[in-house]
Amino acid sequence: MLVPDGRVPVHMDYALRLTGQAEPRICVLNTANGDDPQWALRMYDRFAGRPARLSHLALFPMPNVADPEDLLLSQDVIFVGGGSVANMLAVWRVHGLDRILRKAWQAGIVLAGSSAGGICWFEGGTTDSFGRELRAFTDGLGLLAGSYCPHYDAEPGRRPLYHRLIADGTLTAGIACDDGAAAHFTDDELTSCSRTGRARARTGWNRASPRPASRPASSASPGRGRPPRGRRQAQPEGGRRRAARLRTLVRCLVCTRGCAATPGWRTARWPCC
Repeated sequence: MLVPDGRVPVHMDYALRLTGQAEPRICVLNTANGDDPQWALRMYDRFAGRPARLSHLALFPMPNVADPEDLLLSQDVIFVGGGSVANMLAVWRVHGLDRILRKAWQAGIVLAGSSAGGICWFEGGTTDSFGRELRAFTDGLGLLAGSYCPHYDAEPGRRPLYHRLIADGTLTAGIACDDGAAAHFTDDELTSCSRTGRARARTGWNRASPRPASRPASSASPGRGRPPRGRRQAQPEGGRRRAARLRTLVRCLVCTRGCAATPGWRTARWPCC
């Protein structure tokens, strides 16, 4: 995250404001970087004195809490850091976090992340998880249809590889983000916002891509009709998606609050956080 020490990154601050809570609960995960304790400490330093209740979930060498599901489903925001998306997803599945995070998504908890923490919500993307050479990753959580490519402008190999992988069918069509750009999904509606770059959709992203007919309903918009504090319950199967909104953030999201509730594309430039 390109942000001075002691400051909360803009996209994390925005995620907290999306909750509509005066003191939102946020849990950070750094599985993709092997649960580096220094990363967790930096997060606690950044949030010191902020009106937010920070916690973290570590899985190395063993879970740091007795019930990861209870911890995650009691949050307003879940933020996932960068690193190896392939290693992260493998460890998540061993511990059942794939199932837990889907419950969190269905319950309307704000899901956010950077780099690997953005790829994971999609079906796949481009990664250096397997070595210095960039390759395809095709085993994401699939909460959002399509693929995702981070660092689109920062790493010379990302763009040509992403286009080639989509052209040959290895990856499904998706969205690519420059460093400093963001993509915001409300339910499965995409809003693109930017600081220094732009969230690009040049690779065939289709916002109207079909979704399973049995998609459960999500929770209400920020500050309206949210479940009481404590563990969130997923809505029953067969509910209407449009009756509520789900919020998912990818990369550094920095759009204005009004933008989040507006369908379609919007652009807003902010100074670097």
